[in-house]
Amino acid sequence: MSMPALRQHRWTIEEVERLVDEREGYTPRYELVGGELLVTPGPNRLHQRIVRDLLVLVSEYVKRFRLGEVSFGPGEVKLTPQTRFEPDLFVIPALNGKIPRWRDAVTQMLLAIEVLSPSSARHDRITKRRFFQQHGVPQYWVIDPEAQAFEIWTPTDDRAELIDDRLVWQPLETAPAFELDVRRFFAEVADDEDPPADR
Repeated sequence: MSMPALRQHRWTIEEVERLVDEREGYTPRYELVGGELLVTPGPNRLHQRIVRDLLVLVSEYVKRFRLGEVSFGPGEVKLTPQTRFEPDLFVIPALNGKIPRWRDAVTQMLLAIEVLSPSSARHDRITKRRFFQQHGVPQYWVIDPEAQAFEIWTPTDDRAELIDDRLVWQPLETAPAFELDVRRFFAEVADDEDPPADR
């Protein structure tokens, strides 16, 4: 989830890194795409539930098949020297079957995941999506809590595949696919219904 900053000029990576160094805590998030600064406020609790539960599910799968490592924002990704991303969730690919060293810069993603908010929809669906497609991120998931659906993008897609029932991700042909019951997932992160009033 992101929104454009008010200041209108082409930002440099040095300026953005200075903002990151000067912020207190982990919010707001600062991302840089094509000289445009994207500023993301702190997430709401539904957003956090979605990220938390998906982190657990995707991590178990990635670890089991030694695909790499799952990380979450505000972890930094630099696909090019003049870009900076802090996706909600992302999978860093393994190098020769080993997870990358923690000190190494993240310059590749096997999967990037963003959870939409009203202020972030344009940048998550257009700005970041186009950049990820152009720079070879194999899959990009945009999660829409309102629609209770996942939008799945690959580098060659003109339109997202909209999934609201069963999501299947198979990054490795020799391993079983990751599968997610989307309806059940959203039901589990939703608020419990109010209990019936005493009569």
